[in-house]
Amino acid sequence: MLLFWMLSLCTGFAHGVVLEGVGHANIRENNLDQARTEARQAAMRDLALQYQARVSTRDTMENGELVGSHTELSAMAQVRNATIVDEYRSGNLLRVIVRAEMSDAEGHAGSCKAGQASGLRKRVAVTAFPITRPEQGGGAALDDAGEQLPRELVARLQQQGQLQVLGATSLQLFSNLPDAPTSQKNLASNHLTNVVQLARELGAQFVVAGVIRDIGLADPGAWGSSILDRMQRGIGMADTTRRFEAEVMVFDGFSGSPVFRQRFETSARWQPDGSGTGGFASAGFESSEWGQAVDGVIAEMTAAVNNALACQPFMARITRVDGNRVTLASGATAGLRPGDELNLYRSQRYFDSLDGTPELSDTGVTLTLDNVHPDFSNGRIPTEGGLINVQRDDLAIIW
Repeated sequence: MLLFWMLSLCTGFAHGVVLEGVGHANIRENNLDQARTEARQAAMRDLALQYQARVSTRDTMENGELVGSHTELSAMAQVRNATIVDEYRSGNLLRVIVRAEMSDAEGHAGSCKAGQASGLRKRVAVTAFPITRPEQGGGAALDDAGEQLPRELVARLQQQGQLQVLGATSLQLFSNLPDAPTSQKNLASNHLTNVVQLARELGAQFVVAGVIRDIGLADPGAWGSSILDRMQRGIGMADTTRRFEAEVMVFDGFSGSPVFRQRFETSARWQPDGSGTGGFASAGFESSEWGQAVDGVIAEMTAAVNNALACQPFMARITRVDGNRVTLASGATAGLRPGDELNLYRSQRYFDSLDGTPELSDTGVTLTLDNVHPDFSNGRIPTEGGLINVQRDDLAIIW
């Protein structure tokens, strides 16, 4: 009985991991308790992001060759025994370090990990986040937010390593910003005219786009140059907060259909002198109260995109069919390994709806990989490709 209890206890601890997260907050009106609460919440978000980025991989080698691999990726997190282990104050800035035991959230642990696709790195292209009302920026520090925000999102997604991330942050996907994503046409004069074509040219399975819908001041008159305006700001009677509202959308690159859409918003006190000279998302920008609030929103965006794609199937485009040999446009960088099996699907369109979403038809045939390169792979199917009408641009899928 004692041995059984000890084994059960060890099994319970095996699924948890102890991590430390760092959080910052501004101390306003000497309210240290409120700042500590905000910093602790920021540290908890940092813990969750760290845990979501943890990848467990087990490779099997025989005679120096990779013959099998198993990867597990956590998409949900549960926190236990969170404790502040360090606190440091510098002026009006408070930093705390929180240590906690992280584990898979109950009810979610098996939802994505049950599928093999959750352990593969899907390829994602991130485009620009144009501002619907550019005049709200009011200066060079915020005018480039439409490109700097997605660049920061790209950097964070790349850092977490759950996806293969491609930056296309200078490309505006929508022409009618207030109604986005109703229209998928692109105003730019280049030949990337819609989601599907962009995904095809970049070799991406998903396309992330967004719109910054509000970046305005709560009271533009609060920053007047009159003596009265200055006095009101000095005694805290002026509303100097700035809003931030952005919408993130994720599209399936093969069909153009949206798979995720969410708005994120925040507001905080704005100080032009504290916004930094490096522009949006720069080091100086993040030292301001509003910059820190926006930084937290970007962290939420990063987690939301990762979570939205964690349960999506992994799809690879077929680039060549030669007899019973099939070549895919994905390889080891996506997590594919020799011996992996993918289901082959034909992509079909009907003459009366050529612009509609392509219909996938299961061939009932499985492709087994035997040769994996960084950016492509190939393997064999148990029949001739021509007999099941599998051809270039059809799909191989892992669910």
